[in-house]
Amino acid sequence: MSNSDLVYVKKEELTELIKNKLMKAGLSKDDAIIVAQHLAYADSKGTHSHGAVRVEYYAERIAKGGSNTRPNFSYRKVAPSIGIYDGDNGVGMVVALNGMHEAIKLAKETGIGIVGMRRLGHCGTLSYFLKEATKQNMIALSMCQSDPMVVPYGGRDPYFGTNPIGFGAPRKNGSPIIIDMATTVQAWGKVLDARAKNVKIPNTWAVDEKGEPTSDPFAVKGLLPIAGPKGYGLMMMVDILCGSLLGLPFGKHVTSMYDDLSKGRDLGQIHIVINPDYFTDMNTFKENISKMVDELHSMKPAPGFEQVKYPGENSDEVIKKYNETGIPIVKDIYDYLISDDIHYNRYNHGDAFASK
Repeated sequence: MSNSDLVYVKKEELTELIKNKLMKAGLSKDDAIIVAQHLAYADSKGTHSHGAVRVEYYAERIAKGGSNTRPNFSYRKVAPSIGIYDGDNGVGMVVALNGMHEAIKLAKETGIGIVGMRRLGHCGTLSYFLKEATKQNMIALSMCQSDPMVVPYGGRDPYFGTNPIGFGAPRKNGSPIIIDMATTVQAWGKVLDARAKNVKIPNTWAVDEKGEPTSDPFAVKGLLPIAGPKGYGLMMMVDILCGSLLGLPFGKHVTSMYDDLSKGRDLGQIHIVINPDYFTDMNTFKENISKMVDELHSMKPAPGFEQVKYPGENSDEVIKKYNETGIPIVKDIYDYLISDDIHYNRYNHGDAFASK
């Protein structure tokens, strides 16, 4: 893709454009601001697969009633360290953010907070919620379900979702350690990003309808688990914790993102927040994390690398770069954002891979 196919925008402008589009689709202003901030954050750190490329899909789902624009959220503290948050099929980012705030409260009170979120939509990138915890000097883990679009190890047909796992930890005088990864070789959003840019994907990411490796993002009919049986085991773990544990659909019974945009998705997610103060001295803990980073930075890099970096460091560098240059957005996506159109009926009643 050439630079002529990209438009560079400031984060504030992108946030405003996304907010306006979601409000036009029917989302309340408060919720639209949260979602817009989340998506602009994803683009600002280079995770374009979870940024503006998703807006048209969200707008179509909102406009067709599949995201509850006036949800009746409810929260129950079922034990000193455990809470259940019911999202009433509201927009996933809003539900997941509220759930993280509740988990942080529990961790401050008891040392650990576990909040399961039921009946929410697609939640975006996990790092956004993890950073809410690290700002409060907390360690956090987050996991969520997703569409059944991954071929299990040894199988040919999709069963589990990309089922991402995230981890965050604060450190002294520096950005937090953030791990945010799908349990597949690449997240589905990376395929969407490749489609938007009309570029090929590595043939190690996915398979076609015959179960053969493919480099065509439009031919994808199954994603592959990371590290074979290891990724397969991790995605099963996530599905159990976010589906069966919360009394929600599991595996192939999880609804497709594109099946019927007039209906809610009933997804599950879980946040686990740990308060280091209950285990060790906070200052010593954060200093040790910083020392770990310093020691990694001082290691001799392998051929082809300039430096050993901490998880999330590349994203931190991209944020600094885009603060100066603006965020690159595919021109077709930018044109949609500034248009008067809400959506183009491209997603409803498609399969898990957004094809009819």
